[in-house]
Amino acid sequence: MRILVMSDTHSDAAVIEQVVSNVQDIDAVFHCGDSELSFNADELRNMYKVRGNCDYDKQFPEDVIEEIDGQKIYMTHGHLYNVKLTLLPLSYRAAEVGASLVLFGHSHVLGAELIDDTLFVNPGSLRMPRGRKEKSFAIIDFDGTQWQVTFKTETNEIITQKNFSILKK
Repeated sequence: MRILVMSDTHSDAAVIEQVVSNVQDIDAVFHCGDSELSFNADELRNMYKVRGNCDYDKQFPEDVIEEIDGQKIYMTHGHLYNVKLTLLPLSYRAAEVGASLVLFGHSHVLGAELIDDTLFVNPGSLRMPRGRKEKSFAIIDFDGTQWQVTFKTETNEIITQKNFSILKK
């Protein structure tokens, strides 16, 4: 499985198109909210998307649960789970839905963390990053036993890469 994850693009439709057009061989694209575009915007076509605290189109769902290659993915923006303070409420929701991968944004801070064999990924922001100067998105690969999270700039340059091995089968 290989997916592209972005968040917090805040009305920058061009950067969404740029990132999607520069990444090849992906199974799905996820936008974790705060696109500030309409749900039916051309730039958001063919991708899973959720509503952030700055999205006003009510067609956006609060969360998405999707299964790809046997991995249950849970995506939400994060503002409803206090992700700027802690991942605990979000980890409870992940356990409720049986997610192996959780995608979220809101804080504009990129990061990846494995909690009880569930991978939590925030791709950062492609518009207003916090904690570092680079605007970012994530590519997540899973080979059945290991997650690889690669954070990249809007020009597809690697910022950092992290690997996580899972214990459960």
